[in-house]
Amino acid sequence: MLELRPNCEYCDRDLPPDALDARICTYECTFCAECVEHVLHDVCPNCGGGFAPRPIRPRTARRSGVGLTHHPATSERHHLAWSEEELARFVPSVRDIPPAAR
Repeated sequence: MLELRPNCEYCDRDLPPDALDARICTYECTFCAECVEHVLHDVCPNCGGGFAPRPIRPRTARRSGVGLTHHPATSERHHLAWSEEELARFVPSVRDIPPAAR
């Protein structure tokens, strides 16, 4: 099950569980749509993969034992481990390769 991380790893913007602008990679690295589009250019700086919109976990348990009430989002904030200089070198080297071919 997804952790539903609470923030953008780049700009630290809050991304609550129902955020429509949250993006994740296959490792659940979490960024806001603005950073994915304008800074990262659809390149995860951690794994080199692409991003997809993060699903929204239902607030209401429409089936027994599921939903945000039973499986809340994590409160542990994550922050990017790479410097802006490292991103400036890495992102351009990958951004022109389609995510499926990376």
